[in-house]
Amino acid sequence: MVDDEDDARELLGMILEQAGAQVATAGSAREALAVFERFQPDVLVSDIGMPENDGYSLIRDIRKMEGDGGSTVPAVALTAFARAEDRSQALGSGFQAHLPKPIEPGELTAVIAQLVA
Repeated sequence: MVDDEDDARELLGMILEQAGAQVATAGSAREALAVFERFQPDVLVSDIGMPENDGYSLIRDIRKMEGDGGSTVPAVALTAFARAEDRSQALGSGFQAHLPKPIEPGELTAVIAQLVA
């Protein structure tokens, strides 16, 4: 779970833990890449709008780390940008799902369950 806002990261982490997930959190794309090298998640949940490196650069870097022949970690983009173009951009950049903020906990857990099924 990657989000540069402490409150959002904490809340989303609690939602996922209450749903039975083991959660590793990061406050930036750089921190997320370091965590990703040590911990292979079943799903990546990332905010798009972060300073320095945004969620789009994060997913590109993760896809490069995974390489061509390996499996890809399903990824969910969280964003305040909810237009059709924003969804297309997220999906086109390597995310499998796009959810607008504010996040509905049931929708988030349902999307994650669908991605790991």
